[in-house]
Amino acid sequence: MTTPDDDALTPQSYDWRLLRRLLGYLRPHLPAVAAAFALIVVQAGVDLVGPYLTKIAIDRHIARGDAAGLARVASLYLLALAAAFVVRFLQNYILQMTGQRIMQDMRREIFSHLQRLHVGHFDRNPVGRLMTRVTTDVDAVNELFTSGVVTVFGDLFTLVGIMAVMVTLDGRLALVTFAVIPLFFALTNWFRKGARQSFRETRKWVARINAFLQENLSGMSVVQLFRREERNREAFAGINRKHYHANMQAIFYYAVFYPVIELLAALAMALILVYGGGRVLAGGLTLGVLVAFIQYSERFWRPISDLSEKFNILQAAMAASERIFGLLDTEALVVSPARPAHPAGVSGRVGFESVWFSYSGSPKAPPEESWVLRDIDFTVEPGRSVALVGATGAGKTSIISLLMRFYDVQRGRVTLDGVDVREWPLPRLRSSLALVLQDVHLFSGTIASNVRLGSDIPMERVRAAAEAVHAHRFIERLPRGYDTEVKERGATLSVGQKQLLSFARALAHDPRVLILDEATSSVDTETEQLIQDALRVLLGGRTAIVIAHRLSTVQNVDEILVLHKGRIRERGTHQELLARRGMYWRLYELQYKDQELPAPGAAQATA
Repeated sequence: MTTPDDDALTPQSYDWRLLRRLLGYLRPHLPAVAAAFALIVVQAGVDLVGPYLTKIAIDRHIARGDAAGLARVASLYLLALAAAFVVRFLQNYILQMTGQRIMQDMRREIFSHLQRLHVGHFDRNPVGRLMTRVTTDVDAVNELFTSGVVTVFGDLFTLVGIMAVMVTLDGRLALVTFAVIPLFFALTNWFRKGARQSFRETRKWVARINAFLQENLSGMSVVQLFRREERNREAFAGINRKHYHANMQAIFYYAVFYPVIELLAALAMALILVYGGGRVLAGGLTLGVLVAFIQYSERFWRPISDLSEKFNILQAAMAASERIFGLLDTEALVVSPARPAHPAGVSGRVGFESVWFSYSGSPKAPPEESWVLRDIDFTVEPGRSVALVGATGAGKTSIISLLMRFYDVQRGRVTLDGVDVREWPLPRLRSSLALVLQDVHLFSGTIASNVRLGSDIPMERVRAAAEAVHAHRFIERLPRGYDTEVKERGATLSVGQKQLLSFARALAHDPRVLILDEATSSVDTETEQLIQDALRVLLGGRTAIVIAHRLSTVQNVDEILVLHKGRIRERGTHQELLARRGMYWRLYELQYKDQELPAPGAAQATA
């Protein structure tokens, strides 16, 4: 399971374990991989032809003045170049296509897994960091499949083929050429140790940049209102600086590694010219073999340099895959049971039985001070309504989160129709409930699609729901009515209009239990009165749980529960609670201190 700060990954190397897991994504695409592999083998063979044809041209035709034979060799050389072009094109096309499909599969898997994780995971992990897993980390892994894991075999085949041909042409000159290889392995070992950590650091700071940007761009109005531009600029500059230093560390290893590779190649070339040239002058070696060796030496270091680049790609992919698999290995704590209950219907009876809950996430009893809900016990009969009131932090939203199974309780149980919500199939449980939040989330699309939310709800029901909550009036005034495009998070709509749409969304799905969490807190008095009129009709036959700080919105419910520090302190109707002059009465007095409060006797008589 990932930690809240998943940047703190262990410095151990898990290359082979991670690589085996990454290679599992190739299985659905084995035919394409096999075709690319075959083309790579052909390409490796074609690459060996050119220098050998040069040797033949020099030793057999140029040395003897055979122009006709030289023309034939030149034609074969051009044919080999054309074949190499076709093979490379097909190989690159197939590999890139396969890489895109693997990237598509991986992103689909990550997104599906993100949707299965419980809400608490998103409380602890910034959205920008999770976005990095789906975007830049998957891109890094894609490089492994398109430029690394398969093509590395082509480089190996080319190396083995060149070495075999060079040994066949002249074994002693080949040994001289290979004398610098130990230096290459020493250099690669140094590069490997430093590059991995630099890649990890770079990935970490990319994730933090994304998280910072997402948070501050989403809250730009608050940033500007509180004049935090300069402070945020400094904070971003600090993160950006750390990313710069991590990149510079990686660049340092690159800057040393590749020039030294070129230096080793030049050293090998010098050895060939000194030793081979001396033998040519002594008559122990033909000029054609020497020229072929020079060309093979150039081609020998090219795959070695490519292998080094593949190693860099592998390191980047390992750093990215650690984070991707860390996310995919995060256990989904709230899932449907293996053998779920299947009630025939849903009547809407909600029960909380001695419920204790803490956001610690541990199934064991947390420390006493961390309990958010303590011994919550109440029942809402089908078709009845209950209101939850209390100060901020009293536990009101936590109660509905447990009913929706965003979290699971540590003690007691929450039931729907007498069945523990943990025994319900999650899709059926949540389709029986509708939640209207204070902070309404609208998606890009149309007004109608935001009411439907992907369900096959007919347009007539969408209109009926909008009319019932008085949203139809403002929708009809929009340029295209229900087909009007909604910008990101409903930027072109007022807060009140968005809340009316959320009411229409909930009612269009016809839930058995309707949950309102501060749902009328951001509408004006006139709109609130319209909603109250609609609710009196629409809540008929439905179980309703209402959370509100405005006590005027809960006066007509069947029962009011007053919460304080996670416990139910009072319960009763509006008039009964006023008559007791307890906590509810004090809340009411604070809200309506400028108005005349009813006398206890009058309140009791009214009740």
